[in-house]
Amino acid sequence: MKIVIINYGAGNIQSIKFAIKRLGFEAVLTDNVDDILAADKVIFPGVGEASSAMSKLRASGLDTLIPTLKQPVLGICLGMQLMCNASEEGKTRGLGIFNVDVVKFSNKVKVPQIGWNEISNLKTNLFNKVKEKSHIYMVHSFYAPVTNETIATSNYDVDYSAALQKNNFYGTQFHPEKSSEVGEQILMNFLEM
Repeated sequence: MKIVIINYGAGNIQSIKFAIKRLGFEAVLTDNVDDILAADKVIFPGVGEASSAMSKLRASGLDTLIPTLKQPVLGICLGMQLMCNASEEGKTRGLGIFNVDVVKFSNKVKVPQIGWNEISNLKTNLFNKVKEKSHIYMVHSFYAPVTNETIATSNYDVDYSAALQKNNFYGTQFHPEKSSEVGEQILMNFLEM
């Protein structure tokens, strides 16, 4: 199986690569269009600020490539947020895969939300063998509200999308690569699709 992690200069790609290696697979870090198109599975990571990450995608042409991919694609954290229509962070236009706009948590809570949180309302085979109210690791100040594409929710001041899915595109607000056995199971479920 050929697994590609998109390397566009805005990701915690090494920790994802190590998590995949622990599952017995090798992943290639690349921004090469042919390698991405030839992959069986594509992981789209993201850490940092939305508008600068989107600028990097546009500069490399990956902003037009990613929405056309046909194989299973997993966006992680900022990667998931960039797959949405837009983000309040830097007033950024996203890739428009998920039909939802990313917004900032209210001033009533400390941002970013950092640490372990529960996921609930788990849907689709991304969450095979994962129990309701499992704990996953989060680091974020912005979130995607609950939508008809939501396949898991979490709560921090409000209920929000912990994961999204549309066709072959999946996104997790949390970091499966930092979420212990639960995260490893979710990554394995994605790799087995």
